[in-house]
Amino acid sequence: MDQKVKVGLVQMSCTSGKEDNLKKTISKIREVAGQGAQIVCLQELFTSLYFCDVEDYDNFLLAETIPGPSTDSLSELAKELNVVIIASLFEKRAQGLYHNTTAVLDADGAYLGKYRKMHIPDDPGYYEKFYFTPGDMGYKVFDTKYAKIGVLICWDQWYPEAARITALMGAEILFFPTAIGWASSQEIDTNTEQYNAWQTIQRSHAVANGVHVVSVNRTGDEGHMKFWGGSFIANPFGTVLYQASHTEEENHVQELDLSKSDRYRTHWPFLRDRRIDSYAPITKRYIDEE
Repeated sequence: MDQKVKVGLVQMSCTSGKEDNLKKTISKIREVAGQGAQIVCLQELFTSLYFCDVEDYDNFLLAETIPGPSTDSLSELAKELNVVIIASLFEKRAQGLYHNTTAVLDADGAYLGKYRKMHIPDDPGYYEKFYFTPGDMGYKVFDTKYAKIGVLICWDQWYPEAARITALMGAEILFFPTAIGWASSQEIDTNTEQYNAWQTIQRSHAVANGVHVVSVNRTGDEGHMKFWGGSFIANPFGTVLYQASHTEEENHVQELDLSKSDRYRTHWPFLRDRRIDSYAPITKRYIDEE
């Protein structure tokens, strides 16, 4: 059975115009689909600027239901182009209840479901706890036309537990829609160290779980933030197959051979040798004498 699949990445800058961003994204999805992409991953919160750099109640007006207007448009596009679309959106679940959510649309336009971001940061420039309720659906995998995929979102990417659980649920590829960057005031050495840490932790998820990892970030200057782009794809042993520019918008299509997971997992049997009987303490906040 052919286990090759072509994934498309859309790394772009955004503006304050929600409809303009959606139109731009649709155009870029068409471009990568025209280059053979079968699964297309978009960056985190692609319909707007990254609004979490401030705490402003007006920004809640950006939210929408899922399914809703954006997923309706993208479902039609997915069906037309015969592609899977991974779309990160600001979800309004109910009055006063919001999530950072990714919808997955299959190649026939069917809405397969959503994943709600589990780990929510609260740092200078990333005031996400003001906007987002932590996900309550657990980790998710989606059985698409082309592959069984797992989706995690940005801050989730720093947690090996999230990647592990999603891989154990059968994900053949881990996708990470992302919005992360440097403060424009930071030194170059600091910026380099931060980017390297970001990429390294995700490459480690590929190695530990024997799956491809696809991370799609935004680029461009927004306020005091310079989003660092650098979207990349790693194979199941952590080798970087592709890395985007830090400063430019880029579309990219990469063919992945999913059969490599079996090869790497057989020769480096990390899953076989897991001592699941010893891992109960991981559910504690901190392991101390109490």
